[in-house]
Amino acid sequence: MRRIPAALVVVGLSALTLVGCASASSTAASCDRPGDSSGVLKTVSVSGVVGAPDVKMSAPVYVDHTVTADETVGSGLRVTSDMQDVQFAITIMSGPTGQKILSSGTQVTPLSKWREQYAGLAEMMTCATEGSRILGAVPASALSPAAAQGWGLKGKDAVVVAIDLQRVYLAAADGVPQYNDRRGMPSVVLAPDGTPGVIIPDTAPPSELAVEVLKKGDGPAVGDGDRIRINYTGVTWAGRKVFDSTWQKGASAAVTLDAVVPGFAQALKGQTVGSQILVVIPPALGYGDKASSSIPGGSTLVFVIDVLGVDTPATR
Repeated sequence: MRRIPAALVVVGLSALTLVGCASASSTAASCDRPGDSSGVLKTVSVSGVVGAPDVKMSAPVYVDHTVTADETVGSGLRVTSDMQDVQFAITIMSGPTGQKILSSGTQVTPLSKWREQYAGLAEMMTCATEGSRILGAVPASALSPAAAQGWGLKGKDAVVVAIDLQRVYLAAADGVPQYNDRRGMPSVVLAPDGTPGVIIPDTAPPSELAVEVLKKGDGPAVGDGDRIRINYTGVTWAGRKVFDSTWQKGASAAVTLDAVVPGFAQALKGQTVGSQILVVIPPALGYGDKASSSIPGGSTLVFVIDVLGVDTPATR
């Protein structure tokens, strides 16, 4: 079945369990990256290839608040919002013993989900840039009780953490607003966090595929074979109600053009990262005459799509 996937991201780091829904709030951070004024990280070194940080400790580490230092500063996108998806490799050491607790990679996950259980890790990444290697120390108090217990921490114990911040995605489309004057198209209004609302006009829908670029991003164009990271809201023209939304679910979606309905794929192909697209899909390019979940047969579909990034580019 060709349909838009709506699955939430599953974290691949088995030792870290994420629960709950992502917050829609921003970190509202100033984005000044603090250094380690305590000097505690002078007893710690990190080496190894990107994606596999190797941590050495010459003395036990105890801290009462999260301290961090950028070993390498990347040139990619900066983390400025809890709504942004991040992907990283991490090594965690016991502060008291110097023993390795875990070393692994993660799947693409909103920063807000890390903050729920691992506030100290989220703090380490806040305002960092893609491509950075970050060294830090996190007290048990900056972790949930379950996380601290799972890592064998108690009282004033801490962990030493090295993070290779491999991917940072946009929180929402950040492209340049575009002028559109096609009559009979839905209107889109945006909440402060970028969540779109769709207003359907009191007219008949377009009989053919209709695509408008609402914001034009300056990132790479997406194409066949790309695994594209998006936020979207879907509304039926007749029902005027949201039937699917990544914004409501609290996690973006990764799609390929061969795994979505034809009209969605045609609208998305060639668009650039950072763009926001409005598309009206006639039934023939959607689900046709067959009902799909809460979508009645013969429905004209309306989507607002934010192109946040590309997980896996195709070989071109």
